[in-house]
Amino acid sequence: MLTLYTRSNCELCEEAKLMLELVKEDFPLEYQEVDIESDEQLHEKYMLMIPVIEREGEILIYGRIGYVELLEALEF
Repeated sequence: MLTLYTRSNCELCEEAKLMLELVKEDFPLEYQEVDIESDEQLHEKYMLMIPVIEREGEILIYGRIGYVELLEALEF
């Protein structure tokens, strides 16, 4: 299970969601989206990095997330 950290009105976050959905069409993938603005600690931790994709507490990729970069980060 992946966690996608986002915030509202974030174009890069929308792109990251789209890339996750594209990967999901070809590979088994589950993720949950978390709005960093709903938690002060998350906001402070990720505000300059979002979008952030994390698995089991490890940051896999952040910032501008493309399809190929996402595949490499997920090791597919």
